[in-house]
Amino acid sequence: MSLFWRIFLLNAAVLVVAVLLLLGPVTVSTPVLFGEALVLIAGLVAMLVANAALLRIGLAPLQRLNRAMATADLLRPGHRTEVTGTGSIAELTTTFNAMLGRLEAERATSAGRALSAQEAERRRIAQELHDEVGQTLTAVLLQLKHTADQVPQPARDDLHQAQEATRAGLDEIRRIARRLRPGVLEELGLHSALRALAAEFTTSRLGVTTHITPGLPRLDRATELVVYRVAQEALTNTARHSGGEAVEVHLRPLPSGGVSLIVRDDGRGLRSAPEGAGMRGMRERALLIDADLLLGTGPNGGTQVRLNVAGPRPEGRTESPG
Repeated sequence: MSLFWRIFLLNAAVLVVAVLLLLGPVTVSTPVLFGEALVLIAGLVAMLVANAALLRIGLAPLQRLNRAMATADLLRPGHRTEVTGTGSIAELTTTFNAMLGRLEAERATSAGRALSAQEAERRRIAQELHDEVGQTLTAVLLQLKHTADQVPQPARDDLHQAQEATRAGLDEIRRIARRLRPGVLEELGLHSALRALAAEFTTSRLGVTTHITPGLPRLDRATELVVYRVAQEALTNTARHSGGEAVEVHLRPLPSGGVSLIVRDDGRGLRSAPEGAGMRGMRERALLIDADLLLGTGPNGGTQVRLNVAGPRPEGRTESPG
């Protein structure tokens, strides 16, 4: 039954009851007596209450659908509104669920293309930093050393300071290039890349340890890159915002045959902070490989980021972000 006929029949039922009451033994005099006015008011209130209750029951599926529309999040796919009843409301709910599925698929596809372009641009910038800027600074270092060997001592000290500043700049450029293009991941694999990432983020104020379970299932290149980028973003957020002193990076198998990446710190936790671009980026990357990303509080406080990858997938099934 359509929504129009449901509302029409509900109101018609209330009006029919009102007419039957008028045809009954109840009489109204002119002017209306106080007792008769009370009866009329009570009947009107009863009709309004009954009409409101029947309308609430009839429009309940629309209210559920409205809540689902308000809370739908394409970065957390899979949630669907339950289809109840028959008629136009059930058809509307089914259509909304189908539309939500199409939007999730289109967003995953567009996010994959955007991340692929982003990774390609990162590789290009890293290559230019290494080949152009890095070689230029190396040549500057050699020239400074050659000049320092030929000038008097006072000027030599200044040139040595310039050498140290140039060498520090060269090291920073190399570090940036490594973050943009994880060469260790491409050459040595995910396990070595995670250990190198932990060593890179380890400082005098922050200790990062890795725990990798032996015998993990083999992952394709797209999945390895997503796992690496999620770990990199989680460690970046920890170093910048957590205020913690220790971080643990775990890579362990799942009972279903997949793998789970866990990055856990002892900082102040998420609290009520809204999700920023980094967290949204992690969710978009997780969608590319049909993985589940869970953000919350660790067992001993702090923040815990967990990426659950369902299992090995055939090469080429998911568009690679690299």
